[in-house]
Amino acid sequence: MASSMLYSVLFLLLHQSLFSTANLFHKKGLFRQELDFSESQHKPLNDTTPTLFFEVTKPIKLPNTKPCSYHILQHDFGYTYDKPPVLANYTPTSHCPSQKFSKIVLQWNATCKGRQFDRIFGVWLGGAELFRSCTAEPRATGIVWNVEKDITRYYSLLMKNQTLAVYLGNLITSTYTGVYHVNITIQFYPAEKNGVSKLGDLVSKYHSPANLIIPFSQNLPLNNGLWFEIENSTDIALREFKIPQNAYRAVLEVYVSFHENDESWYSNLYNEYIEANNITGVAGNGPFREVVVCLDGQVVGAIWPFTVIFTGGVNPLLWRPITGIGSFDLPSYNIEITPFLGKIIDGKSHKFGFSVTNALNVWYIDANLHLWLDSKTTKIDGKILEHVSSPLVVSLVSDFKGLNGTFLSSVSRSVSSTGWVMSSHGNITTNWIQNFSYNNSMLIESNGDLQIVNQTIHFNDSVHAKLPSSSVFSTESHKKFDLYSYYNELDEGNGTSVSSENVTLGFFEKKSKDVGFGFSKCSLENVQNGQGNMAVKNNLVVSGLGSTQQVYKYDGSDFCYFRNVSSSNYTILYDELGNICHKGTRSNSGFRLGNMQTFPA
Repeated sequence: MASSMLYSVLFLLLHQSLFSTANLFHKKGLFRQELDFSESQHKPLNDTTPTLFFEVTKPIKLPNTKPCSYHILQHDFGYTYDKPPVLANYTPTSHCPSQKFSKIVLQWNATCKGRQFDRIFGVWLGGAELFRSCTAEPRATGIVWNVEKDITRYYSLLMKNQTLAVYLGNLITSTYTGVYHVNITIQFYPAEKNGVSKLGDLVSKYHSPANLIIPFSQNLPLNNGLWFEIENSTDIALREFKIPQNAYRAVLEVYVSFHENDESWYSNLYNEYIEANNITGVAGNGPFREVVVCLDGQVVGAIWPFTVIFTGGVNPLLWRPITGIGSFDLPSYNIEITPFLGKIIDGKSHKFGFSVTNALNVWYIDANLHLWLDSKTTKIDGKILEHVSSPLVVSLVSDFKGLNGTFLSSVSRSVSSTGWVMSSHGNITTNWIQNFSYNNSMLIESNGDLQIVNQTIHFNDSVHAKLPSSSVFSTESHKKFDLYSYYNELDEGNGTSVSSENVTLGFFEKKSKDVGFGFSKCSLENVQNGQGNMAVKNNLVVSGLGSTQQVYKYDGSDFCYFRNVSSSNYTILYDELGNICHKGTRSNSGFRLGNMQTFPA
């Protein structure tokens, strides 16, 4: 990047408001402006106790063993923008009585005080991303937040010497003073003595973490996160790779986040509307986005991402202290590569490519290739039997006159692949299917001061692996991502305007799994509603309100979890917790149910 461009970006970042750093402009009607958001203008600061921020999610199911704690990093993230990631040497834990673990949990603990933006950040081990998240926006009396993530799937990485890298690009000025004080700890839970696997050899391996993980990220050293940056719809991030020739299963895990002009892609305006009204300085390309994954130039899978709203998005008061769904632990997405192994276990180099349909700057994308290896041979055979990747089917009906109108769009796509590998376990045939559908309705009225968006994404996928005589592994996931967004602004004259915001987020998923020893299923219903308003005078927020209600319901074959919580301007109004299973009890430290699968070190 040329130095003049860098200075321009720094100037913009240094003069943003206390909303989201991921979006350089914020809405005034359909347009963007910079606002000064000072907490003292809307709430007295009588309480000196730091506020606990949190994302509502189910606790991690833990074994009944005492964990070995590994504190790997403590760092104060002050002025870290455009500087190298913070690094730490990682060595596998050696002080544990047992070197066989059934659960490994990453703990992120952070505090901040003062005034600061929300910041996207990532944690990588050996170049493989383990965790992507957004910081909370602090207040004068301080905040604290803690996130726990199950990282057991990275078992093979965690058993080797590695470099841990953390990038959190923060800016410190005389106005924006918040320094993020961070501690990262990894908890290793030894396997229970009665947790030894009784599964068959092949089924057990499918139920276990991968033997090898190959990262698809940028190499150190660099002055940024290790993610690739996708800046437009023609941009493709390519990475060459070569895999061992004894791989019998492969899953590509993809991390995705969207920022700046595409942070609110679901409400971006259509280009025909922008051009017809001669509008400048607004985000366009419409409200549909798709992450496309290619192998040697061929589409092998897609991701239609959940609409994560960061802690500075829409109206920052909505996310204090209950943050948006996925904001503290952004989801990653799996693409089954196993049907294509016959093409890539030839000992030659191949390429994965990542692109985003309709993208504006900027998307952060990287991936981890999880590989299961056949320990009884150094080379196996395989073949792709069938692959069908249908093109996008797009429909748009628009009806607008001037700045007012309606837009109805729908999109669909499917991807399916079947292939076999001949390993020491036998001939395994794997079928992988993805089906997507998308609907977005957008209403614009009051000459652009009112916008209402209703969006639904259906994201379904399935994997079925079988031997000639029996099933080895089968899983299905049916996801639905809902979003409702209402924004209205009234100009009251004398440089004063009043806005109101209503947001609904819904994350629904039904999953089933059969790994040869029994059938399990689970469902998640996670719905969040927020209502906010702000009064702005001369770009200064003089008053504001944010209220949020959330209902989280998880029903599983092993345990269940329920939470109903509400907040308004930092205050929890009610918080109901429950375990609606017929058996088991609720524990503040997590559910400890049943025997856990053992993964040898």
